[in-house]
Amino acid sequence: MTAKKYGGKHNENQLLSDLVNLVRCWNWSYCVNWTAEMVTVALECRTKIVSLISGLCRQYGRLNVSTASIRTDFRLYSSVAASALPRSVRLVEVGPRDGLQNEPMHVPTAVKLEFIDRLAATGLKNIEATSFVSAKWVPQMADHSEVMAGIKRVDGVTYSALTPNLKGFQAAVAAGAMEVAIFGTASESFCMKNANCSIAVSLQRCEAVTIAAREAGIRVRGYVSCVCGCPYEGAIDPKKVAQVSLSLKELGCYEVSLGDTIGIGTPGSWSAVLTEVLQVLPVEELAVHCHDTYGQALPNILTALQAGVSVVDASVGGLGGCPYARGASGNVATEDVVYMLHGLNIHTGVDLEKLVEVSDFICTYLKRPNMSKVSQALLASSSRVSK
Repeated sequence: MTAKKYGGKHNENQLLSDLVNLVRCWNWSYCVNWTAEMVTVALECRTKIVSLISGLCRQYGRLNVSTASIRTDFRLYSSVAASALPRSVRLVEVGPRDGLQNEPMHVPTAVKLEFIDRLAATGLKNIEATSFVSAKWVPQMADHSEVMAGIKRVDGVTYSALTPNLKGFQAAVAAGAMEVAIFGTASESFCMKNANCSIAVSLQRCEAVTIAAREAGIRVRGYVSCVCGCPYEGAIDPKKVAQVSLSLKELGCYEVSLGDTIGIGTPGSWSAVLTEVLQVLPVEELAVHCHDTYGQALPNILTALQAGVSVVDASVGGLGGCPYARGASGNVATEDVVYMLHGLNIHTGVDLEKLVEVSDFICTYLKRPNMSKVSQALLASSSRVSK
């Protein structure tokens, strides 16, 4: 818009008409992959444009343009936000590994196998079954080879394992792992406390796994921990998260899962992280791994979905407590995620009723409360009906 074009009393009418047409003729097809930040900016622009139109109307009268419909047109923003969400989401069930690894009660191999087999029967297509780590450090995973070898394989289901080093990778492949995962972190302090090395050295160790995996034709998934905060360092610079994510991709990871290890993230901090990471990785290669320590997991996942992420890690029953916040919940419950996704008309392929049954099975065995709000509600409702 130039001063020459609109510089006259008569042309104020043209200015108003052009503004109205600009709003009405907005190409909504561009909004399919909008991030939450882009929608927010659009809404701010909407407010300014409508304010400008209203001001012109007050100054020059009604002119020949009706602005009443303009406000109605902006109701489309609600549908824009919905259309920005993915049509389907792939869930990665981490309960058998991340969920059980810190459980103090010993879980027999037979129970783990039943747990995994029942999860596969719900329609879940990605199950992280175990971790090939030292039994000295994670005794719950000491039977990793027996678990991986004993699974009743279901066509279309990928059974993966965490393999932090080459020895673990070799054992996992020998036991039948179809995919492996490696860990990186955005916090130097966290890396030193947990791996006794720097981030750079930890990535070098991961490289040995990715090289061997490439030769064996095994896909590798990468995790980045502490993306929103560290128990030792506090806030983490999103640029560090992006750097480690890129390093994992360059090592050969087909997908990078961003983990809020202590569950301290909010939609605001997650937006900042995703903004940085999406500058170095395509959204199709990203997943999110949210903990619910502060009750923010579902809104954080929704924020990721609005950014285009379509892969979500979760743990049935909310298994997997956060070791840095005693008494706090850990992983987001798979049932809660599925319930939210289905409510948004996002396809998961998961049978929620069967998932709740599996959740009840494992939580009952562990003699621990079910942390899933959805399971609590549906199981309570079922109990009332049966009475």
